[in-house]
Amino acid sequence: MIKYILLYAGGALTAIWGIAHLFPTKSVVKGFGKLSAGNKNIITMEWIVEGVFLIFLGVLVAAVTFLDAGGMISTVVYMLTVIALMVMAMVSLFTGFKVDFIVFKLCPVIFTISAVLIFLGRFL
Repeated sequence: MIKYILLYAGGALTAIWGIAHLFPTKSVVKGFGKLSAGNKNIITMEWIVEGVFLIFLGVLVAAVTFLDAGGMISTVVYMLTVIALMVMAMVSLFTGFKVDFIVFKLCPVIFTISAVLIFLGRFL
């Protein structure tokens, strides 16, 4: 039972953080000041893509947990998700973590917590 709680919690935290990325997109882009239209579009696209990717990872973890938490395909999905989250945590640690805005500093922490929950949920 605990493994399901950990897996669903890791997936939910990932998806919720992805949803949280989508709402402030416009204000984040405005925070960069005067930009060309092309640069505004690139920043908007990247911000949305990260949010959608996180939502996808969270939903994918929840879906394979619901269908077959102990199966080989589920294990592969869990491990690839853990790797993706840890790569995102490292990128965030060396980029966004240096920004003086608390939300950016939360990304590597949340990505790591999600990855640990999923990892433990699979191997407990």
